[in-house]
Amino acid sequence: MGQVSHPAVPVRAWPIFRALSGATPASLGHDLVAGLTLAAIAVPVQMATARLGGFPPQVGFIAFIAASVGFAAFGANRQLAGGADSTITPIFAGSLALVAAAGSPHYAELAAVLAVMVGVLLTVAGLFKLGWIADLLSMPVITGFLAGISLHIVLSQAPAVLGVPAGAGNVYHQVAALSAEVTAINPASVMIGLGVFAVTVGAARLSARIPGALIALVAATLATVFLGLNRSGVAVLGQVRGGFPRFALPHIGFESALPLVGLAFVIALVVMVQTAATTDSVGDGDSDPPPDVNRDFVGAGVGSLLAGFFGAFPVDASPPMSSIVAGVGGKSQFSGLFAALAVLLLAGFGTPLLADVPVAALGGVLLFVALRIFHVGAFTTLLRRAPAEFALALLTTALIVVLPIQTGVAIGMFLSMAHGVFTITRARVIPFERVTGTTVWWPVSTSHPGETQPGVVVMGFQAPLSFLNAKDFERELLEAVARREPGVRLLVLEASSMVEIDFTASAVLANVIAKAHVAGMDFAVARLESVRAQAAFDRFGITAQIGQDHIFRSVEEAIRILQAAAPA
Repeated sequence: MGQVSHPAVPVRAWPIFRALSGATPASLGHDLVAGLTLAAIAVPVQMATARLGGFPPQVGFIAFIAASVGFAAFGANRQLAGGADSTITPIFAGSLALVAAAGSPHYAELAAVLAVMVGVLLTVAGLFKLGWIADLLSMPVITGFLAGISLHIVLSQAPAVLGVPAGAGNVYHQVAALSAEVTAINPASVMIGLGVFAVTVGAARLSARIPGALIALVAATLATVFLGLNRSGVAVLGQVRGGFPRFALPHIGFESALPLVGLAFVIALVVMVQTAATTDSVGDGDSDPPPDVNRDFVGAGVGSLLAGFFGAFPVDASPPMSSIVAGVGGKSQFSGLFAALAVLLLAGFGTPLLADVPVAALGGVLLFVALRIFHVGAFTTLLRRAPAEFALALLTTALIVVLPIQTGVAIGMFLSMAHGVFTITRARVIPFERVTGTTVWWPVSTSHPGETQPGVVVMGFQAPLSFLNAKDFERELLEAVARREPGVRLLVLEASSMVEIDFTASAVLANVIAKAHVAGMDFAVARLESVRAQAAFDRFGITAQIGQDHIFRSVEEAIRILQAAAPA
């Protein structure tokens, strides 16, 4: 009998686990290899990141499993991976340490409640399609933010690598405590930490598929055991509690949870920015429908909810781990589930193997992570091409380092939005000329001189018109009216870049049109291409004021029709 073919189930028929649809036996083989590779690379990073936040290493495993299930069940990107993340961990760890001792039960409860809050915010953001919020942080601010987080990681891991006691308090207290312990540095710890760092860096440069951190961690553990380095002052993890994750709702009072709301918003915004960037960088162009960042927000939100319900902390998408899945050839979120299963088995049965892992080795892994998120190339590019934005990146870095991290991040967000506002306010009204021998009108350029049209002034405004720049727009356009040569009777506004017009700006534009008419000039608008701007023209009465017959698809059309209709 002939083989009966079954049509593939449409992706839209899957209510959840859509990123698993379309899997075949052949693709599952790729996903299995990608999942095992991901697990090998994720295990040391998750352990190290958990310790960075003041948690036992196994809590990092819970975070990784929760994130993997969240992205597989509700995410859109087939190759997105996440878990405990070094970008957000220093932010909430520093804030939680101000109200509870790191490692205490209350500290763990606060982290779990924070994870639930972040999960709710991310899920709501995804369901209501608030992906545009991820664009609120500019690249210079993000660059400075990551650099500041990187320096915090280096400072926090320096005691572990040097083999000296860690200081408590703010950055100044930590530096002072580190300086006081210089004479007590343990050479064996330094060799382990820097050795793990060097091996991890070397493996990453050879191939992203090589689990350099795991190889270095195993080698450091074996060296510690066989050389008896723990008797020479090298600190090890000791007994790590094993077992499978257990569901437990966090229990803290309303008074304790309320101060976490602001922190939850900060963490959620950072997760949205990083998730959006990761989705874009490892997007699967062949998927149908294409990856939707709003669904990935839901995946990250569910991951944080699961992490909170099982005693962990907020999770985030990971650009390095996601790129590893893509590079190894993962075809679907089965790769993340295979990795989660491997980590789950390690958490359930393999934690005795972690007892002799040197703390300095985990510090070396985090030094590598700090190196990865400190983008030197971005700083040099900003310095060369945009000195003012380079200064903004440096200022953000300084704020993150000098101030409490949550405060520095909040100020960095404000600076990012202020930078955007400043950019819009710099828009100016500019004159246009016809490109010689054509019907194209273009901004006046000294390198490419054009030609003007007798009796006509053509001006353009290359930005959204809003209350932020409306007064400058009014002043400069009226100055152009006042400076016009005798005989000029038509003013054409080239509006191709005016993608939006708000209420304040509409009132200003109406005033400009009225004054132009009083001055004896006809007023026309050309190339109002934005649908939103067209709707604003109708809604605010601009169309009725100048007439539909004075809105044109091109400057040349406006001149030809209106000059022909004008009285001699």
